[in-house]
Amino acid sequence: MSRTQNLRHNVVNQMIEGIHGGHLRSPLPSQAALAEMYNISRTTVRHTLAHLDQRGVLEKVGDDYVIVRPPQAEDGFECVNPSLEDQDKQFKKSFYQMINQKQLRAGDSFSELQLSRIANVSPLVVREFLLHFSRYNLIETVKRGQWRMKKFDQNYAEQLFELRQMLETHALSRFINLPADDERWLQARELLSRHRQLRESISDSYRLFSQLDRDFHGLILSAANNPFFNQSLEIISVIFHFHYQWDETDLKQRNIIAIEEHMIILSALICRNDQEAINALHRHLDTAKQSMIRSINQDVA
Repeated sequence: MSRTQNLRHNVVNQMIEGIHGGHLRSPLPSQAALAEMYNISRTTVRHTLAHLDQRGVLEKVGDDYVIVRPPQAEDGFECVNPSLEDQDKQFKKSFYQMINQKQLRAGDSFSELQLSRIANVSPLVVREFLLHFSRYNLIETVKRGQWRMKKFDQNYAEQLFELRQMLETHALSRFINLPADDERWLQARELLSRHRQLRESISDSYRLFSQLDRDFHGLILSAANNPFFNQSLEIISVIFHFHYQWDETDLKQRNIIAIEEHMIILSALICRNDQEAINALHRHLDTAKQSMIRSINQDVA
């Protein structure tokens, strides 16, 4: 199969998924808009629309194409093309890496098409993710298809930590009361061992702490058995684990301190020293809060 034909088949499948997911509604956007949405030529758009018209999924009414029936699997093609769900996972990972590697910084502007090319996913996937992510008030739309990374101030950080402290303190209290045979006690011991291992090689491996930090806070939040708590980890990951807009001059020292604080919390939990675990968590969150505020103030200065 030629590259052009494979592209057309993939676009047909993507439009079918777009109709199923409600991203494409009747009447369909103009050919120019579809070309921009899928990062393809208008010629490819015309071939795609013609195929779906021939299949009876679409019908041309004047200058518009309207949806006359829900598309079925047989209306598309068998070709290697990740599902929209898989593309979303792929783009989320790529987006966070771009922040972590400082390819996207506070104040930077970017387009959906730019990101879709970098991550090799559909522009529809990029748009849906950015619309979802924008609720955190860390990006803003400039115009259709164009976005900007925002800066956040000390007030934003303090509000975030207020939420984080409430969630994690509640989750920790639930963790303390888990049954003795709950597998998370074993996970806590394994996590403590991983902290010890990283501490041994911290001079060269301090950047590996971000994943360990995510696993630590994810384990605590999991004890709440509340999906909304788990979702809160997403924004925490972006800001803390991917070092959004942070000054990295003392990153190694911050991570060394955080490892020690984690180990105190885990040791207290494993020994069932409830009050010490809660006090240590409060100290840890306060340390992280002060670090972020210093970083923000340095950035402003």
